[in-house]
Amino acid sequence: MCWTMPRSWLYASSIRKLLSLIEEAYNQERGIVQHISTFSRATGSGDFVYTFTQEWPVKDAHHQLSFTLPVLGIDRGAGRDTAFGDVALNYRYQAAGVDGGAVAFAPRLSLLIPSGDSARGFGAGGVGVQVNLPISWEHSSRVVTHWNVGVTRSIRARNRDGQKASGTGYSLGQSFVFLAAPRVNLLVETLWTRTAEVTGPGITTGANALYVSPGIRWSHDFKNGLQIVPGLAFPIGIGPSRGDHAVFAYLSFEHPFRKSR
Repeated sequence: MCWTMPRSWLYASSIRKLLSLIEEAYNQERGIVQHISTFSRATGSGDFVYTFTQEWPVKDAHHQLSFTLPVLGIDRGAGRDTAFGDVALNYRYQAAGVDGGAVAFAPRLSLLIPSGDSARGFGAGGVGVQVNLPISWEHSSRVVTHWNVGVTRSIRARNRDGQKASGTGYSLGQSFVFLAAPRVNLLVETLWTRTAEVTGPGITTGANALYVSPGIRWSHDFKNGLQIVPGLAFPIGIGPSRGDHAVFAYLSFEHPFRKSR
């Protein structure tokens, strides 16, 4: 089970506030596939982000491949503009935690494909590479924390005016997860990001964002191996993001695709 953060490849400032959950350091188990949908909407506007992610183990839990396809909606005032965003292709290596233990570590490398229309604010306009270092620490049978450090490099990104520049963004995140009942988690997550926005030919300007997100998730387990996990969170902007609020909905389907050996 993974409470997955949508990757920070979206560059439209009006929707960046919606990207605010932390990545856990657990790859998919051998023979298990996960389908993850998220929907985020900023309160006070019609901006939204929908993402679909599919995660597959490669041979065993040490290696995992996944992709994420985003659909974005931006409130233009007279109406909402909706389109696909930049697709992410991801590889994760389970460096620690495959055989259990209190600490899991699964570094991720992502290729960010400029499939979104940058002239309309739906993509970066250039290829990106992202590295994220998630660590999960099981403090007890009821308390787990997750820690993220990420770097994103955009290559010849383009703004709505067609101006190009390369830039580097950073992220730091932490989540606290409490097992309130056998199938219910309560979460409090914090995410800081610094993104590089193209403001002129060869020029980028850093923009900071900081959010705290309380949330809840619960699971439904079936005898055939299917697990369904809905969740709900409420990102709240603080500091440089003061006044921003959003609603985040999560739905995961995880099931076997073949018998484990």
